[in-house]
Amino acid sequence: MADDTPSYTSVHIDARDIPPPETISPAARKALSDGAATPRMPWPRADDLPGWRAYIANSDANWANMAAPLLASLPATIETKRIAGVLCHDCAPLDGAEEGGPIYLFVHGGAFVVGADAFAKVGGLRPAANLGIHTVSVDYRMPPDHPFPAAPQDCLAVYKALLETVDPSRIVVGGSSAGGNIAAATVLMIRDQGLPLPAGAVLLTPEVDLTEAGDTFRTNADIDTVLKQGLPDANALYAGGHDLTDPYLSPLFADFTKGFPPTLVQSGTRDLFLSNSVRIHRKLRDAGIDAELHVWEAMPHGGFGPGDVPENNALQAEVGRFIRRVTA
Repeated sequence: MADDTPSYTSVHIDARDIPPPETISPAARKALSDGAATPRMPWPRADDLPGWRAYIANSDANWANMAAPLLASLPATIETKRIAGVLCHDCAPLDGAEEGGPIYLFVHGGAFVVGADAFAKVGGLRPAANLGIHTVSVDYRMPPDHPFPAAPQDCLAVYKALLETVDPSRIVVGGSSAGGNIAAATVLMIRDQGLPLPAGAVLLTPEVDLTEAGDTFRTNADIDTVLKQGLPDANALYAGGHDLTDPYLSPLFADFTKGFPPTLVQSGTRDLFLSNSVRIHRKLRDAGIDAELHVWEAMPHGGFGPGDVPENNALQAEVGRFIRRVTA
């Protein structure tokens, strides 16, 4: 039988050096330069559970060291407690959260497998300190012990608990990278269970397609100085054998005509996940959803490092503006 698969011509690119552009701040150029000197990090195979446990332990230890000065310097309070049985970090500005103001339900990133404790705390403290917004960072369960759907179920449980005392018009659900995936999946679960939708969603460089079919998974490989390659093994570990096109696993495949709140989507021109952001923004717009797409010049995955970089600050300001707009 003849093969009717069409044949396409690929673009061949010769080896070349791509320096940090002069169109970004010196601090951002320094972050790109530092990241370019870092080699690709090898990921364990999806079925290598001892390898993943060792990887997670090493990552958590590194993050604890890096997070210590941030946790000490950010002007915000943090209370670690369980909400609906889920570990959370409840963060507020030093002068107290605005009464009746927005609540940002934040979901940390980390390739679905890392980011517990210190990273999750920093993720909650930053918007509380820098934006003056009451933030609840969910320290959700992760693989290898707790694969999908544990993470979005944890976030859903916290959202339901918040609804007991908080009007949904004050809540925005958001996350970064894997957290952007989980935030979107949580909102879909909220919708499909007939619960009132939150006021908005914030999807920061979200991993919304676990099949990683988007163009920039190839065009930005190694150009992204933070996430130099895709995450197929981490995605498979998280999925736990479920179909990667399940909308709760890959929210890009959801039917947004059934409803979704106003959404801010973010990425950068050097972000491996740029296609994820472009594609979900287009699906939201095609479904008639109020959706913003913000793409920063030369920004890699997750921003220009943890330092005080103008572009990072501008991104945070956009998130704060969006949250206050949709909860006004």
